[in-house]
Amino acid sequence: MFQSIVTHPGGAHKDEFLACAVLLTISPVAIERRTPTEDDLQNSTVAVVDIGHQHDPQMGNFDHHQFDRNHVPTCALSLVLQHLGIYKDAREFCSWLEVAEWFDCRGPKDTAKWLGIDRDLLGRLNSPIEISLLKRFASKSLHQPGEPIWELMKMIGEDLVDFISNLRSRLNFVAANAVVIDVPTGDASFKALMMPRTDPMPDDTSAGLGYQVQKLGLENEVLALVYPDGRGDGYGLRKFNDTPLLDFSQVENEHDVHFAHARGFIAKTSATEESRLLELLAAALVK
Repeated sequence: MFQSIVTHPGGAHKDEFLACAVLLTISPVAIERRTPTEDDLQNSTVAVVDIGHQHDPQMGNFDHHQFDRNHVPTCALSLVLQHLGIYKDAREFCSWLEVAEWFDCRGPKDTAKWLGIDRDLLGRLNSPIEISLLKRFASKSLHQPGEPIWELMKMIGEDLVDFISNLRSRLNFVAANAVVIDVPTGDASFKALMMPRTDPMPDDTSAGLGYQVQKLGLENEVLALVYPDGRGDGYGLRKFNDTPLLDFSQVENEHDVHFAHARGFIAKTSATEESRLLELLAAALVK
């Protein structure tokens, strides 16, 4: 637990904003935007973020600016996530994290080159939400509990940590329960990943199925995901990776299909028997 969090003054950036937000999940304390003193750096109850030229998590120091210029892109948020033991999962589940690391360490030109896009495209991805939050964060030297920006930062940190932690638990659940099924289509077949109905049933019955397909190395074989319908006793049927080989609008007139999206990427059925689910999946195959 920290008694205070110190980060640099001046312009605010996404990495220290998020690093401070994540730290609020374990230490909901005031955030000071100022140059740290030597006493701050030597005080393990003061978290010094993105400033101070020290990375010493035992002393609460999380700066990356002293790293060699060729060091693998690492920002203040990276160091805080490492300290909490969730960095590896964050890199796996949060595709934006590596981009944030590159942007903070290499700048927009090198980041755009690394992404294989024109630098001008990066500016088109800016959100007014992010711009406003960073502007308001930079406008004050002290943010305290009860104030709008501080409370919003705490919510962002909690949501991020919960997402990373809960998704790992969900993936473990999926790995233990989901099964690969073969869908016969005459002379051939394709695969689907199915999550059977469990008791208790998770809130988001389809979460993590895509990750499991990738973990199994079946991205080129699995065409569909099958999972319990959270609003009924039946199942949801969904294309995997938006494959063009399936179109669930083809089964919209089946007696036990109560919803099929016009774009064909998802359908809902009251069917519960695996044999009937296999029939619907096969019927969705584009001839």
